[in-house]
Amino acid sequence: MNSRGRFITLEGGEGAGKSTLLKGLHDHLLQRGVTLLQVREPGGTALGEAIRSIVLDPSHPDISAESELLLMFAARAQLVRERILPALTAGQWVLCDRYVDASYAYQGAGRGQPQERIAELERWACAGLKADLTLLLDLPVSTGRARAAGRGAADRIETEADAFFERVRQAYRERAEAEPQRFHVIDASQSPDNVLQAAIAAVDHVFEANS
Repeated sequence: MNSRGRFITLEGGEGAGKSTLLKGLHDHLLQRGVTLLQVREPGGTALGEAIRSIVLDPSHPDISAESELLLMFAARAQLVRERILPALTAGQWVLCDRYVDASYAYQGAGRGQPQERIAELERWACAGLKADLTLLLDLPVSTGRARAAGRGAADRIETEADAFFERVRQAYRERAEAEPQRFHVIDASQSPDNVLQAAIAAVDHVFEANS
């Protein structure tokens, strides 16, 4: 295989089933003999996890949209440099729960931050790193929110109104339409097994292309 590892990201709204899919993909790639790093956003480093605890804490309802955006990119810049780039350089594959697309969807469409501002932060913070494959788990907002409601207390972002998440979903779909070579959209209203099989097919295509 090529010496550089491959970078795969998972995106989707609340209750889309990313956690379940991540476990299945993790196991599948290990079975294929891939050396794998799995990380999440925000998080994945000591700094990132500290930022995550702030951003998602419902006791901080007054975080401004600008502050939220900058915090997300601070965590991302650290994750890229501390863990993702070294792993890829060493030939590992990286499986990441959310990446830059999430900022365009949540802080951009959701919070109203300008797309060009996010693009500039991406150029500065991400060292040119883009995903080789992005799996987008898409489902109606009402379905996702009903699923998420059964997971326990809502975090700060999960408390937003449906209109917020409709904007998030639309932004994701528009990004997928604009970059069909990178995105693979999966109907997340299917059973977890069907979602996993669809994701495995997309990931295996990347695997075979680089073998």
